[in-house]
Amino acid sequence: MFRSIVSGVIMRLSDCLPRASRAVLNVDDADGVVAVGGSTGHARRAGALRRQRGFTLLEMLVVLVIAGLLVSLASLTLNRNPRTDLNEEAQRLALLFESAGDEAQVRARPISWLPLEGGFRFDIRTNDGWRPLRDDLLGPRHWEGGVTGVTIDYPGSDTHSDRIVFGTESIDTPVKITLFSAAGHVTIVGTGNGRYEVR
Repeated sequence: MFRSIVSGVIMRLSDCLPRASRAVLNVDDADGVVAVGGSTGHARRAGALRRQRGFTLLEMLVVLVIAGLLVSLASLTLNRNPRTDLNEEAQRLALLFESAGDEAQVRARPISWLPLEGGFRFDIRTNDGWRPLRDDLLGPRHWEGGVTGVTIDYPGSDTHSDRIVFGTESIDTPVKITLFSAAGHVTIVGTGNGRYEVR
């Protein structure tokens, strides 16, 4: 009985002591024996606790973030639909057409869009003829979305055109531009009021 009382008091005291002082007092829970000085049993338990520590929360979060990024990148590259790529290229082109129409009105000079092999460019009309634009928005670009061909049709006209001209007026001639790829085709329709829709 005396042994268990002393053991309980020392255990409570050891909880209050700093870590270095706790190593000096060793309490064996199984039989209530209190030993002064380090013992191999205590060292064994402390070593086992250190080995079982595992990963910190921060380490686990970093691993989860990296794994999530890798999974999302893999799913994007594996599930990419060529038809979606073609539609996205048509949407980009429709926005560029609207920007080119606005730019032609601001500059008070016609701007044209010319499809080329492997890409396209926008030209501006000068006194010397058509000159390629070199700015960031309307500079030459390569096709994206697997585009392999383009047709330009003006409804009600039998003539074939190789370029679209954006005039200095807000009202323009309606036009249909069809982009072709291995996945199919998509049409951009210019309504004549400066807006372009993908259909």
